[in-house]
Amino acid sequence: MKNKSAWEKYGKDELKAVESLSKSYKAFLDGGKTERECIKEIVAEAEAAGYEELYGVLGSGRKIKAGDKLYAVCMKKTIALFNIGSQPLEKGMNILGAHIDSPRLDVKGNPLYESNGQAYLDTHYYGGIKKYLWVAQPMAIHGVVCRKDGSTVELAIGEDPKDPVFVFTDLLIHLSHGLMEKKASEVVSGENLDLLVGNTPLAKTKLKDDEKEAVRANVLSIIKKKYGFEEEDFLSAELEIVPAGKARDCGLDAGMILAYGHDDRICAYTSLKAMLEVEAGERTTCCLLVDKEEIGSVGATGMSGHFFENAVAEIVASMEGESALKTRRALQNSRMLSSDVDAAYDPLYAEAYEAKNSAYMSCGLALMKFTGSRGKSGSNDANAEYIARIRKIFDDADVSYQFSELGRVDVGGGGTIAYIMAKFGMEVIDSGIALFNMHAPYEVASKADIYEAYKGYKAFLK
Repeated sequence: MKNKSAWEKYGKDELKAVESLSKSYKAFLDGGKTERECIKEIVAEAEAAGYEELYGVLGSGRKIKAGDKLYAVCMKKTIALFNIGSQPLEKGMNILGAHIDSPRLDVKGNPLYESNGQAYLDTHYYGGIKKYLWVAQPMAIHGVVCRKDGSTVELAIGEDPKDPVFVFTDLLIHLSHGLMEKKASEVVSGENLDLLVGNTPLAKTKLKDDEKEAVRANVLSIIKKKYGFEEEDFLSAELEIVPAGKARDCGLDAGMILAYGHDDRICAYTSLKAMLEVEAGERTTCCLLVDKEEIGSVGATGMSGHFFENAVAEIVASMEGESALKTRRALQNSRMLSSDVDAAYDPLYAEAYEAKNSAYMSCGLALMKFTGSRGKSGSNDANAEYIARIRKIFDDADVSYQFSELGRVDVGGGGTIAYIMAKFGMEVIDSGIALFNMHAPYEVASKADIYEAYKGYKAFLK
């Protein structure tokens, strides 16, 4: 079975729709480089579409009813949106799920130090990265600093053209003979990924009597004066180091997008747009966008937490009376597309792929019956009956789609939130958009695949 390029079927109207969606998606990426920033954008779009905050509705004493549009947020990093259908919730939901965290570098709790006249921030990488790709690139600092008095400073330094940017330094090629002999995984160590943030000393007249590190002192002075927090406030900060700059069209034909954070905000955004455009029917629809997938879906804001289950229980209780059994039924009777990115077949690295079972750029939404690695370890494995239903839904809606695996059997693999949702007993299949450069500072996606995913997600919700 040969995949066809989705570009071949588009007329003028659809080409305009592809470009319109791509434009709004790029704006979403530019404004949402952290989980918190994504949630802000998602809530704004949801409220503009008539969604109300779930716990605010419950707190007002109002009963939830069919036709209500609701959202719930967990710790400003995870969100679930519900469009309540006319059927009892225990009949199940149609769920779109994706994650909004991306690989990056996180600033440590005691990060600032000076060495040989340079000031650095110590970091710890988040998610699976090739560390050598993150050096010698312009970086930005995004996140929040929470003071003990309860106030919060929000930062996004390096995105405005007037802002400075930052960098992880690299060893010049002239001195790299020994370094080039190392394995790629050892060329840059995690502890050497320290962000260069300054080299100008504070004026001697402003130094404290016991202050010997003038560059470090100057950085602290700038932080206090310009951003309003003290060094000890790093202890209660969440600062993420991400590539600086905007999402850009890629290729002479502008048919692709080069950007940081496609994994997995590309599936999150297309799921969100589909969710906001589908009207309530018999069956409740849901869009679940979560944190911490890149490090195993752990913690309160990851899929392993009980946030989603609790939100469903609250809705059941409001509509039908508190019932643990009905909550379990609602989850078990649901159907889900667990959306995460896939690896696009790259002919320059053909040895890593099994060509006839790979996803191809511009050939539409990529479906994976299973993920996992080396014997399907850690995988959800979708039922054949469910796959047949999904195929019919997509064919009826003229959605371009393809089936794939993530690389050769013994080469690699990956995981998603699918296996966690499958624990509820619901039908789940992995779906998503194929990328070049996955987990690199800048990833590549086809505009056609973005549009086909959006179409597929709408068809599934309906």
